[in-house]
Amino acid sequence: MPFSNLTVESSARILESLQNPVIVISAGGELSYANAAAAAHLGGWIVGLSLQDIFPDVLHSSLNADGPSSIRLMTRQGEAFEALANPLGGGSMCISLWPGVSTPEPSSPTQQDDLTGLALRKPFMATLEAAVSQPRPELSRVAVLCLDLDRFKMINDTLGHGIGDQLLKKVADRLRTACRKEDMIARLGGDEFVILQKSVGGAEDAEKLAERLVDLVGRTYVLSGHTINVGVSIGVAIGNGSVQPRDLLRNADLALYEAKRAGRGRFRFFESGMDAQLHERRELEIDLRRALALKQFQLAYQPFVDLETDKVMGFEALLRWNHPTRGNVPPLNFIGVAEENGLIIKIGEWVLTTACMEAASWPGDLVVAVNVSPLQFKADTLLEKVSSALARSGLAPERLELEITESALLADTDNVLATLHALRTLGVKISMDDFGTGYSSLSYLQKFPFNKIKIDRSFVSGGDADSEAILRAVSGLGSNLGMAITAEGVETADQLQRIRDQRCTHVQGYLTGRPMAQNQVADFLSRQI
Repeated sequence: MPFSNLTVESSARILESLQNPVIVISAGGELSYANAAAAAHLGGWIVGLSLQDIFPDVLHSSLNADGPSSIRLMTRQGEAFEALANPLGGGSMCISLWPGVSTPEPSSPTQQDDLTGLALRKPFMATLEAAVSQPRPELSRVAVLCLDLDRFKMINDTLGHGIGDQLLKKVADRLRTACRKEDMIARLGGDEFVILQKSVGGAEDAEKLAERLVDLVGRTYVLSGHTINVGVSIGVAIGNGSVQPRDLLRNADLALYEAKRAGRGRFRFFESGMDAQLHERRELEIDLRRALALKQFQLAYQPFVDLETDKVMGFEALLRWNHPTRGNVPPLNFIGVAEENGLIIKIGEWVLTTACMEAASWPGDLVVAVNVSPLQFKADTLLEKVSSALARSGLAPERLELEITESALLADTDNVLATLHALRTLGVKISMDDFGTGYSSLSYLQKFPFNKIKIDRSFVSGGDADSEAILRAVSGLGSNLGMAITAEGVETADQLQRIRDQRCTHVQGYLTGRPMAQNQVADFLSRQI
């Protein structure tokens, strides 16, 4: 049966169970999906890369959009694949790969990366196999360290590929400085590197090298007049002849994923449970895509109240996922995954449109507040999507409030501020969420006139002198700047009284109203009169 005729559920399950790599290419030429076999053969973190990032000699536009086509693909590292490309409609393609295809050897095969002079994947794997095959146990014990630069894509996008290439060369030089002569360093592609540390005495040897690399790679670079800071995340796996070389590399890649998930700029050793964690994450990714396609998401609405009039001024839209077998999945369990794989952009668009459509039926001028992900700003379509949602729903712009966190301003402040000003010109309200938990909140208040500041619930529930001082300072600041101040997470009468005493203007929490379904809003409002 053609892939395009399968259901979302059956196709996802089948693809994950296949032994051969399968990737899906979007109409724009980017990898939108890779099954477990593809991640193992082509390396982790390939979703989001372009087709040419992995197979430089193939253009997406050259694939046959009218039917299946057989093609031959070659990675940057020299691995050859026979492939069958099937159109999925809308310009996207499902490509099945068969690795290990024999290819004619060039007259002088390259063993080194042209840019950095480091080894390529093929000689690295050959050296790794020879190292773990040493007859003496003390010689066969090796460490594999997978490295991935943090924020490299942002540097490439903002300063250009020329600066990016210079940075990769400098990083390669620092890796050579940190390693012993007998160790082997390879570049697997892009900003991915791998190190083979031979004849390690124990985990402490690999730990010392990983610590040295995090420090050394993370030091400032000066390139063509630009001061650049980039970090590195590292996954470490230790093995000997009892572990297959490909499995050892895969284990280090799993540990790298955990290092990135833990906050980047650090290293993690492989642990046996990581394999199960990765499988669970892949299952969650599949279920998230299915949830969006099958409309398994719903919105709940939590009221916020004006403390001067004790009247409901509006509701915050909160995302809910009722999975058929997992049950109600808390947002904390899936939002992070959606952010990592970019699916949060589509989910955010659905939330925005649905919230506007449902709020249009509310009486009077009640406001609906919608959270916006930093990735929605990076997609450069937020203004367009907001305008479209307002036009489709007929909701007045002043009844929509977009809530952003400080992290949205960190990556590309100028572009984000330009988008925020355009939204304000449209008539939309803008609030800063989780105020007080970031690093530069006060500076952002100078750069953009927010309509509202939302004080993080941790300062409301604290009850200590420091929390009281922060509440008092923020409420006074908001009053002087003409901004409304909402205190989140109010659950008791004592907390509400403290909020009133500190001159906050609005309150939101279980005490004044729990999250409710759209069909419960009218009844809730009738009981407030």
